[in-house]
Amino acid sequence: MKKKVGVLVSGRGSNLQALIDAIVADPTFPAEIVLVISNVAGAYALERAAKAGIPTRTIPHKGFPSREAFDDAMDRELRAAGVEIVCLAGFMRLLSTAFTQGWAGRMINIHPALLPSFKGLHTHQRALEAGVKLHGCTVHLVTPELDDGPILVQAAVPVLPDDDSDTLAARVLEQEHRAYPLALRLVAEGKVTVDGPRAHVDAPGNGALMNPLR
Repeated sequence: MKKKVGVLVSGRGSNLQALIDAIVADPTFPAEIVLVISNVAGAYALERAAKAGIPTRTIPHKGFPSREAFDDAMDRELRAAGVEIVCLAGFMRLLSTAFTQGWAGRMINIHPALLPSFKGLHTHQRALEAGVKLHGCTVHLVTPELDDGPILVQAAVPVLPDDDSDTLAARVLEQEHRAYPLALRLVAEGKVTVDGPRAHVDAPGNGALMNPLR
């Protein structure tokens, strides 16, 4: 039985598209997306979902008196759709503790950096300013702390001498589109066991997606 997935989005949804493409390409993929929710009306991610025949909801966060009230509204929609796993795909809202705890071990996020480095925003520019030689992306289980939680999959890319934030971001994004479907597959197949701050992955390479540096 395929796991039912809900995806939370705010923008253009390229990682949502990567999940959709992976599911369409592989009939044995262990998950299906049954709902996409955006806090932004007109987000292009909603159009991507609609083209794939996936139900969508728009829940503008500004219409709620508190973060908790907004999260409660999302939670009701997700549970009404029978969602079992939640994916954050460019969802630009901090989530309440109650919401993250309610989906503990069943909610994943992709972050454009090799966590625990460069949490938060503007990760590519900060990586360049720090002079790191490797950058990348991380898929992790969501906890109440920002960009924290047990790591499932990471992919690394080199930082080239002539990189700017745009070229580096493009190289990282290519790997995000590989890493996120892999992480969802691992969670949907029940191959992830959480032990405190660590996730143990029952897969070759312990779940790490190590791509050739190029």
